Amino acid sequence: MPRRSRPAGRPAARPSAVRTVARWLLAGLLVFAGVSHLSWGRRGFRIAVPDWVASDRAGKDVVVVTSGIAEILLGTATAVAPARERGRVGAAVAAFFVAVFPGNVHHWRTGRPVPFMRTDRARFLRLFLQPVLVAWALWSTGPAASRRAS
Repeated sequence: MPRRSRPAGRPAARPSAVRTVARWLLAGLLVFAGVSHLSWGRRGFRIAVPDWVASDRAGKDVVVVTSGIAEILLGTATAVAPARERGRVGAAVAAFFVAVFPGNVHHWRTGRPVPFMRTDRARFLRLFLQPVLVAWALWSTGPAASRRAS
């Protein structure tokens, strides 16, 4: 569906203060998660990589490092992207959260501890956090609001 541009002279909708704070919190969470993937949590996150993604330690490490770098880049983009690009950034963050969901399922099914997920209950509840993260990414970056405004 083609995007409609806003009428001439009509200013772009400004995000609410709550949406801005939510976007900055999400950016911080992504950068923190990325740093943890590259440092203190690296070994633990390798456990969450399913064997069908990478079967050996080196391959799993590449996945963890790559996802950590992606999280840092996505977090930075979430924080600094110009308003006109935030919807695209939010969609990319949401897609990333969807892409890593199989890892969440894997560490829940295998019962292996990963950083912050030491119990079966925590690992199970983490599965329900993923859709919240997707919604948070989309809402805080405003693609839904920009569609309504156009």
